[in-house]
Amino acid sequence: MRRILVLGGTGWLGREIARRARDSGAEVVCLARGESGSAPDGARLVRADRSRAGAYDGLGGEWDEVVELASEPQLVESALDALAAHAAHWTLVSTVSVYADNSTPGADETAQLVEPQNLAEYPDAKVVAERASAAKLGDRLLIARPGLIAGAGDPSDRLGYWPARLHRGGSVLAPTMSQRFVQFIDVEDLADWIVRAGEAGLTGEFNAVGEAHTMDDFFRAARSVAGFDGELIAVDDDELLDLDVHYWAGPRSLPLWLPLEAAGFAQRDGSAFAAAGGRSRPLADTLTRVLTDEISRGIDRPRRSGLTSREEQVVLAAVRRLSEE
Repeated sequence: MRRILVLGGTGWLGREIARRARDSGAEVVCLARGESGSAPDGARLVRADRSRAGAYDGLGGEWDEVVELASEPQLVESALDALAAHAAHWTLVSTVSVYADNSTPGADETAQLVEPQNLAEYPDAKVVAERASAAKLGDRLLIARPGLIAGAGDPSDRLGYWPARLHRGGSVLAPTMSQRFVQFIDVEDLADWIVRAGEAGLTGEFNAVGEAHTMDDFFRAARSVAGFDGELIAVDDDELLDLDVHYWAGPRSLPLWLPLEAAGFAQRDGSAFAAAGGRSRPLADTLTRVLTDEISRGIDRPRRSGLTSREEQVVLAAVRRLSEE
């Protein structure tokens, strides 16, 4: 029986990887503090704080696969020191944020990486994690670089904001959509590929991304799934920024909206991923599952990304006033 260790395994993506690994018939162990949840049924949780000495002492034996989800160099390097000699294959989940250039559509895995300067920054920390892993593991390493990860249970609220907001109806504030794209990988598809790639011993770097959809197509599909028949009020970038609406994610944002000069971020080349068995389900499939999940969690709940109902009303009122001047 294959033995798979997930360094994490209780958060969103890690738990899905552990679940898929369990379903493959492997013995699955998750090493985590357990603060973000529990391990899936059938997987064993070893509770440990990886920032403390002796965190890996509760693990024994050899591993067919280790999956690392952390970005903090201290955690990544301590795991490598403790476990690299005992792992036949290792997968580091990195990110497309490691690339220095976000302006070029269709860039592949050979694109230049960020040169780390501030390890408190996510891209910088992931580059250091990639380099440390490569130095320790050599040809046993798979680096998966997903872009936006989406699906039911997403704690970031980025993609989910839109089907939830459209489901609520009324007038909806949106960015202008010309020359804009949305690219994501469904969490289930990513987890499935990571488990299958590990079993096959795949190595190298892969942009784990799905199809790049125009923002028009994304909203068309989201409107259909949500049954939206209201008005989308598209506002240009300068006006949104003047009204203190933010790009991409976080409080007071319009999620998935990126500056036009960062258009390449949502148009990464995923051909190597597809050739290696990566799958990307239809847009409407993910949106339907996400909307069902959004409804179950509460459409009007507090969110990590997006505008609150009150914030959107204030911005829309300001947009209308400006249009009348």
